[in-house]
Amino acid sequence: MEIWKAILVGIVQGLSEFLPVSSSGHIALLQHALGMREAGEGAQQDITFELVLHLGTFLSVVIYFRRRLAGLLLCLWQKERKEDRTMILWLVMATVPATVAFFSARDLFEGAYDNPILVGGCLLVTGVILLLPKLFARESRESREFGMRQAIWMGVAQSLAILPGISRSGATITAGLLAGGKASKAAEFSFLMFLPAIGGGTLLKLRELKDVMQGEAAAAYLLGFMAAFVSGLFAVYLVLKTIQKGKFEYFGYYCFLVGVVAMIYFGTR
Repeated sequence: MEIWKAILVGIVQGLSEFLPVSSSGHIALLQHALGMREAGEGAQQDITFELVLHLGTFLSVVIYFRRRLAGLLLCLWQKERKEDRTMILWLVMATVPATVAFFSARDLFEGAYDNPILVGGCLLVTGVILLLPKLFARESRESREFGMRQAIWMGVAQSLAILPGISRSGATITAGLLAGGKASKAAEFSFLMFLPAIGGGTLLKLRELKDVMQGEAAAAYLLGFMAAFVSGLFAVYLVLKTIQKGKFEYFGYYCFLVGVVAMIYFGTR
């Protein structure tokens, strides 16, 4: 893999992972456009490279929310931190639907990456999802604190986002808003939900990751990881600022544009 391609894909991964525009969709389309996505053994390398990029964005969330995460860890020893223990329970509950969905149809989800037209169509779905809070959750956006109801619906939404082109952050934050949750709390919970999901994926692919980092592609993978980490930090900050201003739907218009362009471009190749 060429280093400049690894860095470019890493930047796109970091930005699109947390901006509600679907990192999986953007990465799949970019790899198809650059000729980086192959069949057979090459496809397995693609999946492993995506895991490396996810580790970069994983670290960006850990760094950005380090104080919040420290509080969640402390609650395991400090009995008075009941709110944090409840949050951990909600995170576990929210992770279950995506885990079940992934293992039930793993081949289907992974095979979708090889169909750029399908990815473009899923981006159109994301565009619709991002418009829903503006249409239906205007009054409740800041009306409630975060609770079990919002956690459950966000977990269900995350299971849909396994498809490339469906934004995980967009689907989960929208679900939290439509369930009556506070925007800032829904966004924070969406980012925290990302950690166990990617942590689980890392464990499943640990052997492949070790083999790759010892091979010739190690430098490209490492630079891609760093690019994803830095751009991921910026994306987290940008999303939190954007949702506070109530401009979430702007990302939806962008997804419509990219989805239509992708379907036309790859449909005529």
